[in-house]
Amino acid sequence: MVVASPRRAGSSGPASRVRGPCRGTRTAPTLAGMTDTAYPVRVTGQLEGEPSRWLWLVKWLLLVPHVIVLAVLVFACWVVTVVAFVAILVSGRYPRALFEFSVGVLRWGWRVAYYGYGANGTDRYPPFTLADRPDYPARLEIDPPERLSRGLVLVKWWLLALPHYLVLFFLVGGGGTVVWRVGTTAPTQFDGGLLTVLVLVAVLALLVTGRYPRGLFDLVVGFDRWVLRVAAYAALLTDAYPPFRLDQGATEPAVPGDEAAEPSVPPAGAVR
Repeated sequence: MVVASPRRAGSSGPASRVRGPCRGTRTAPTLAGMTDTAYPVRVTGQLEGEPSRWLWLVKWLLLVPHVIVLAVLVFACWVVTVVAFVAILVSGRYPRALFEFSVGVLRWGWRVAYYGYGANGTDRYPPFTLADRPDYPARLEIDPPERLSRGLVLVKWWLLALPHYLVLFFLVGGGGTVVWRVGTTAPTQFDGGLLTVLVLVAVLALLVTGRYPRGLFDLVVGFDRWVLRVAAYAALLTDAYPPFRLDQGATEPAVPGDEAAEPSVPPAGAVR
């Protein structure tokens, strides 16, 4: 799979391109909203060199302060989402201050997951901030919509997102449960999902070889990207339905058709 640098929704392109929700057009509240335009939720995770062979063994301890803060922030985000639900139902808008807070909580969680056991992609300690940090290898950006559907807000977070919840059940927990029977009475159960297994394989590869397998890294970030897209949709931050597509790699894929849309420039001196 070819992975290119992320391109923002609404960037320059052919006149026929559908404009993204951040430019004032309203996303159709149907599954047909899965178009070939750039998705408004952009997740990146850069691998800066090789993570430490041993640090992952104690990251759980180093992340305790973040876990405590995130517990408070996630509860506050839940309250904010309820308030935003009412605001969208009444006005069709997500209050901007509340939107930035909710995005900040998701961003904070992504940085912690990327540092910890959601990817183990960096040894740089996550900053304690809701704001975007362009210098940090894990980033999350969500285009603020001008308007959101009043009707869609009633069903998207539970009914429309249900197929994705089934996928996430397999990826991040429950669906990846493996049970070994010892005799007939002593089960040993693992409750992590496929993502947990992949990160475990990655840290073992680091321990043995000192290298993070690049193909495995791309797959892990692709799964994380899927999770964050669904989280943003369920949190009412966008009406754009998450694509059923595994976009692997450190950066978002290029918008389909962009390369074809750009006029080719012949090299200097070429005969036309």
